Amino acid sequence: MAVTQRGERSERDRGERGGDRERGDNELVDKLVSINRVAKVVKGGRRFGFAALVVIGDQKGRVGYGSGKAREVPEAIRKATEHAKRNMIRVNLREGRTLHHDIEGRHGAGKVVLRAAPPGTGIIAGGPMRAVFETLGVADVVTKSLGTSNPHNMVKATFEALKQLNAPRHIAAKRGKKVADILGRRPETEE
Repeated sequence: MAVTQRGERSERDRGERGGDRERGDNELVDKLVSINRVAKVVKGGRRFGFAALVVIGDQKGRVGYGSGKAREVPEAIRKATEHAKRNMIRVNLREGRTLHHDIEGRHGAGKVVLRAAPPGTGIIAGGPMRAVFETLGVADVVTKSLGTSNPHNMVKATFEALKQLNAPRHIAAKRGKKVADILGRRPETEE
């Protein structure tokens, strides 16, 4: 562990890689999904570069993803985080804990199925999708990844699915009806 002159640990030793970090701006939490090292062969040997995939969210219904490339890992993560902040989307959640309905998303060879779940289920998702739901603030969801396990395509397919998500309130407003008419029962408190 590297300790600076003031007795503080460096960023590298605070668990920057692979962990989640909280930021001061609106309590954003970012998760490093993957780091890829690439090598370019040149006359004097190899030059290494790094590509990072980061998911960022406020755990209250806003989430975004970004990728960054650089010669050093921290710089690639910083670029990916900035890209993720610019590309955040708002997702309507039922009771602030799960999805309103089941959805499918596709991107490239990646296909994901997202299903709403009853309270107490937890996040049943693998790797890249888990990072998206943890930063989004979803507490109960069941997911399945069909097709590729490439983290980039899985995250993008998950975002495509989340963009299709509609709250009953929005559907009722489009149709000019009441929420109870859409749901076929008495309305619950919706978010």
